[in-house]
Amino acid sequence: MTQTTEAPTPEDAPAAGGARTRRTRRTARVHRAWFVAAVTFVTIIGAAAFRSLPALLIDPLHQEFHWSRGTIGAAVSVNLALYGVTSPFAAALMDRFGIRKVVAVALSVIALGSGLTVWMTAAWQLLLCWGLLVGLGTGSMALAFAATVTNRWFTERRGLVTGVLTAASASGQLIFLPVLSWLVERHGWRPAAVTVALAALAVVPFVWLLLRDHPADVGLKPYGAQEFAAKPPPVRGAARRTVAVLFSSARTGTFWLLAGTFAICGASTNGLVQTHFVPAAHDHGMPITAAASLLAVVGVFDVVGTIASGWFTDRFQARRLLAAYYALRGISLLFLPVLLGPSVHPTMLFFIVFYGLDWVATVPPTLSLCREHFGQDSAIVFGWVLASHQVGAAVVAYLGGVARDTFGSYDVVWYAAGALCAAAALMALVIRRPARAVAPA
Repeated sequence: MTQTTEAPTPEDAPAAGGARTRRTRRTARVHRAWFVAAVTFVTIIGAAAFRSLPALLIDPLHQEFHWSRGTIGAAVSVNLALYGVTSPFAAALMDRFGIRKVVAVALSVIALGSGLTVWMTAAWQLLLCWGLLVGLGTGSMALAFAATVTNRWFTERRGLVTGVLTAASASGQLIFLPVLSWLVERHGWRPAAVTVALAALAVVPFVWLLLRDHPADVGLKPYGAQEFAAKPPPVRGAARRTVAVLFSSARTGTFWLLAGTFAICGASTNGLVQTHFVPAAHDHGMPITAAASLLAVVGVFDVVGTIASGWFTDRFQARRLLAAYYALRGISLLFLPVLLGPSVHPTMLFFIVFYGLDWVATVPPTLSLCREHFGQDSAIVFGWVLASHQVGAAVVAYLGGVARDTFGSYDVVWYAAGALCAAAALMALVIRRPARAVAPA
């Protein structure tokens, strides 16, 4: 499908040219890029199911197999770590083998890992299926997937498309968390695992039939482009560049400050709240369905907070915004132990809204600081910073379960997370603007 048709040639009469222009405008069709974006949106929504289930499995697996929460948290931590470590290389894989092949294989690996958990009887099988297989699959569809689709298919509206695709993850969490929690509570954890596997397989045909690697594959220009762009050849050595950028950026203090703050971001969101909020609320007598619904509401306000944070980042210093976000998040987590109870009350709803607005508000200023300090390599640097985010999440996903086994509650975990957020706020303030080169006389 074409975005617009060619303008009339100078030899055409003015009247005929005007009529032809009106006719082509009436018959113009939706550009294929929007269908590619829609398939990407659906795929990312499906990926949210894979990220939603671990929090719902901790109590059922503990009750059925008598595995410690630390053991179950270890599988979740492997999943989160692989999600982050795989992310910097995902773009290189897509440049080498194509978007469609990489995403189709990733969805199949996720379906395999989730489906095999139905027959597991030992803890190492959980580590293999949910930790290794699902972790590798989801890591191949991290932020690099949305960024690659946007960069290849769009010249205009890139910001809009990126925002919508980023919001897809929160939308998927809103859709799947209540459904999966209802399945776990009414029918057990196995139907929920099968649902995740089927959701992954259901998306594969759409990816294979509708997704294309490049506009040139279907003879189109990218959306908004003035000239036709030939499809670039498969890129070899992209993985080596990814590693080289890591070693280069790791020589700067700014990289370690960004990586450290983002590791604490992952620890206080994916690793802690997304993994342990549901079992912690259940410890206080709250039904799993109600706790999962609260976690889904976090996803709603996550979208609002991210858009607002992008607006603020254009107007205020990114490091000060980061400091404010981490400080406010730490304060909210310190109050959480006294807010948990058997029912949903107004103060708990206030925490959910407040925390949801701050959930991924750290992403726009962190991206801005990467661009300021690392220039053309900023995308790859952010990939490694994102890896630190997931490593932090993985560590706390494991230690949170260990703390619950040791102390009998999650209270110490919330307090520790609040202290970590305070440290992240101080680290953000240490980041300075990059030195500007002085032009020679």
